[in-house]
Amino acid sequence: MTYVKPNSFNIKSYKLLAGFGDSDLKTMTRRTLFILLLTINILALPLTEAYKILLVSPMPARSHSILGDGLVRHLSQAGHEITYITAVPHEKPMAGVKEIDVSSNFRLFNDSEISLKLFLNNESKMGSMTIMIDLMATLAEETLKHSSVQKLLENPTQEFDVIIGEWMMYDLYVGLSAIYRCPYIWFSSVDPHWKVLRSIHEMSNPVYVLDSLSANTPLSYYQRLQELGSLIKQILFNINSLVNPRENEDYERILVPIIRKRGYPVPSFEELRYNVSLVLGNSHESLGRTMALPANYINIGGYHIDTNVKPLPEELKKIMDNAKHGVIYFSMGSNLNSQTMPDELKQSFLKMFGSLKQTVLWKFEDDLPNKPNNVHILKWAPQPSILNHPNCILFITHGGLLSTTETVHFGKPIIGIPVFGDQFSNIDKAVAKGYAKRVDLSYTMADDIKIAIDDILGDPKYNAKLKELSIVYHNRAVEPAKNLVHWVEFVVKTGGARHLRSPALDVPRFKILCLDLIFIIIATLYIIKISVTFAFKKIIRKMKQFNKSDKKKQN
Repeated sequence: MTYVKPNSFNIKSYKLLAGFGDSDLKTMTRRTLFILLLTINILALPLTEAYKILLVSPMPARSHSILGDGLVRHLSQAGHEITYITAVPHEKPMAGVKEIDVSSNFRLFNDSEISLKLFLNNESKMGSMTIMIDLMATLAEETLKHSSVQKLLENPTQEFDVIIGEWMMYDLYVGLSAIYRCPYIWFSSVDPHWKVLRSIHEMSNPVYVLDSLSANTPLSYYQRLQELGSLIKQILFNINSLVNPRENEDYERILVPIIRKRGYPVPSFEELRYNVSLVLGNSHESLGRTMALPANYINIGGYHIDTNVKPLPEELKKIMDNAKHGVIYFSMGSNLNSQTMPDELKQSFLKMFGSLKQTVLWKFEDDLPNKPNNVHILKWAPQPSILNHPNCILFITHGGLLSTTETVHFGKPIIGIPVFGDQFSNIDKAVAKGYAKRVDLSYTMADDIKIAIDDILGDPKYNAKLKELSIVYHNRAVEPAKNLVHWVEFVVKTGGARHLRSPALDVPRFKILCLDLIFIIIATLYIIKISVTFAFKKIIRKMKQFNKSDKKKQN
C-alpha cells in the first residue's frame, strides 16, 4: 500500500491573504501573492511516492550493520518510511526510521571463537560450514521470535509495501512476504553465487559461478571437479540434512500462525522461496568475478561508502599530513581484534613496523607499550577518511568485502591477511586483478608482510592497475546508491517486477539439463542401432541362404 506525504499548508490563510471572503483585501497584489505561494507549495510536494519498507538485517556484526545502515540511509533520504530490524541500533535513528533492537543476538556468537590466536593454531570452529549454517539458522529463528519483532508481526494494522532481507545462508525471512502480502527482495553482502541466485534463476553452472567461499579460478580439470563436488555436496546437505527441513519447520511454527491470524491463505515455503522479486548484490565487476546474471540481480557494490567523506579528527589529520614518506594503514576489521594476537606476534609486528620509514596507523583495541615513534595506535579508525587521504599509500587488511571495496573506491593497494569466511576469495580475487599481495596467517607473517610492503611500494604496476579498475568502478551509468533506490521503488511500482522473473524457475531441473531430450535421443539412437543391426543380420542370413541355394543348383 502506497501513500503520499503532502506538504501541509493553511489554505484558509491563503484565501484570506488573497482576499476571498474579505472585500477589503481584494487587490491585485494580494491575488498575485496568493498564486505565487500556492505555486511554491505545489512544487514542494514530493515528486515520488513514499513506501513503507521492512528491512531485516539482524546480523550481530559491525560490518553487516554498516551495510544495513547504508540501505536505510539511502532509502530514508529518498523519502521512504523504514522499519529496521538491527542488532546494532542507534541512539538517534535517522528521520523516518523506526529501529527494532535485536542486539540480544550478540549472545549467539562466542567472541572467544573469533580470536586470531585460535585461527593461528587451527583451533577455531568458524571455518566449519555445518556450524555456520546452524548458527545462521538459529539467528533467523531467534530474530523472528524476539518479543519486539513478534509485536510488529502480531500487529494486524501494520502493512509494508516491500521487504528487504539480508541473505545469510538461510531463507526463512522470505516467509514474511506471506504475512504482509508484498514483494520480497534479498540483499546479498557478497559476490553473486549459486545459493542466492537459485531464488531468482536456475542453478548456476559451477564451472564459472563459484561458491561465495571459493578461492578457485576455475581453469583446470581438478578445479572444475572440485567446484562440482562442492556444489553436489551442499545440495545434498541442504535437502537431506539441516537446512531445508529446518526452514520448513521454522516457517510452520513461527510464521504460519501469524499468516492464519490475518486470514490469508498459507503458501508453501517452497513457493515463497522462489517468489523473490529481486536480489541486490554488494558486488561489482571491478571488484569480483564477471559472470552472466539474471535481469533481476542488481549490482550495487560500494553503495555503503558516503560520497561526502567525513574530515579526519584534527590530531589524526596532523599525523597524516606530516607523514613525509606516506602512511601505511593496518586493520584486521571490526570482528577480528588485533589484541587477540599472541604477544610474540605483536612484538614482531612492532619490530617490523619500526624498521620502516613510513608512518604506520594500527587499529588496535588497547594500548601497546614500547611502540616505535612511527607507529600510532587507533582504538577507533575512521577507515574511509584514512583511505581518502592522499598520504595513505598502502592498506594492510584481513580482506573483508567492505575493505576490498573501499580500497578500489579510494585507489589504495592492499596486503591481505585472510582469516575466515569470504576473506580468502576476496583477497585471491584482488591478487588476480593485480592490486594486492596475499600473506597467510602465521607466527612469522611479519617478515612476509615486510617483503610484500617492499614489493608493492617498489613496483608501480599495483597503482597502475588500481587506476584502471577505478575507471571501471566509478564510471557507472547510475551510481550505486541511486541504483538501489530506483530498483526498490521499481519493485513496488510494478507489483513485484514479475516481468523479470526467470522462466527457469518454472522448468524442472531435468528439463533445464535436457535430460529428457538426451534420454529420448539416446533411446532413439539405441533403437536405430538395434534395428539396423537386426536388419543387417537378417540381410546377411538371407544372402548366406541364397548362396547355399545357388551352389546346390550348380551341383
